[in-house]
Amino acid sequence: MHAIRLHAFGPAENLTHEQVPDPRPGPGQVRITVRAAGVHLLDTALRQGHQGPAPTPTALPTVPGREAAGVVDALGDGTPADWLGKRVVAHLGFAPGGYAELAVTDADRLHEIPERLDFAQAVAMIGTGRTAMGIVQFAEPGPGDVVVVPAAAGGIGTLLVQYAKNAGATVIGLAGGPGKTALVSANGADLAVDYTDPAWPARLAAHEDKVTLVYDGVGGDIARALVALLAPDGRHVVFGWSAQGLDSTDPYLVDGVSLNVLGPEMMRRAGGPRPVRTLELRALAEAAEGRLTPAVHRFPLADAAAAHRALENRGTTGKVVLEP
Repeated sequence: MHAIRLHAFGPAENLTHEQVPDPRPGPGQVRITVRAAGVHLLDTALRQGHQGPAPTPTALPTVPGREAAGVVDALGDGTPADWLGKRVVAHLGFAPGGYAELAVTDADRLHEIPERLDFAQAVAMIGTGRTAMGIVQFAEPGPGDVVVVPAAAGGIGTLLVQYAKNAGATVIGLAGGPGKTALVSANGADLAVDYTDPAWPARLAAHEDKVTLVYDGVGGDIARALVALLAPDGRHVVFGWSAQGLDSTDPYLVDGVSLNVLGPEMMRRAGGPRPVRTLELRALAEAAEGRLTPAVHRFPLADAAAAHRALENRGTTGKVVLEP
């Protein structure tokens, strides 16, 4: 099979498209003929050698990628036979292997893909979608809320805009450049604001003390400007801080206002013996019912390096996906 391999930490150019041996499923595992593999911003950090939340250092060479969707083509010993031939999606955890034509994972990680979703959309929901579901459980929007979503053209931002609109909220989306703001408007936002325009805060002046909820994955000066617009008892939910760099360990927080939702608390709130799976099931159900439609930015598998560069340079919209 062909796969993307990383032999040395460093720039995106270190991702190479190579011929490698086909993987074989072990006991309780399946092998997937991959039709779509998710690319996450964390992947770019791991490629550079940042450890991030991974429990053990990445061993090189490696095939990156933690999200995959496709068709089950082989079973390991003890794996239920009815998985064979199924359209499936799985988050592989911190086990690498998604950027490939074939990937192996434990059968208990699998979800059958709902009929209305293609493989790339399923990948978007299994990772980005589950994160969005984890975020909203801390601050559910509703009628009367004024919700601001920075990075509203991204994978998570797209879903948060839709979710808040479905809940009856007024939604303001921020994005970088006229092309992205056009997508934010098309996605249902009541107001789309280009934060690359230095005068962008003036467009929100009328909302001072009226914003009730900020879903913030950006941090930095943009977050500071938005927090200043919060109404009394407004909520600032922090799930990332991309403006501060991937290796930052200190999210932007405002005493008495901000809530950092990354980490164990997200899993605790999701509940159940397998909270990650709880969030995955909720995300797939929202998409299966048509309430959420993920945006997808597709690249050929061989162009993984280009996908990483585009993601790092904020040149993508929606969830970035590689297609073999």
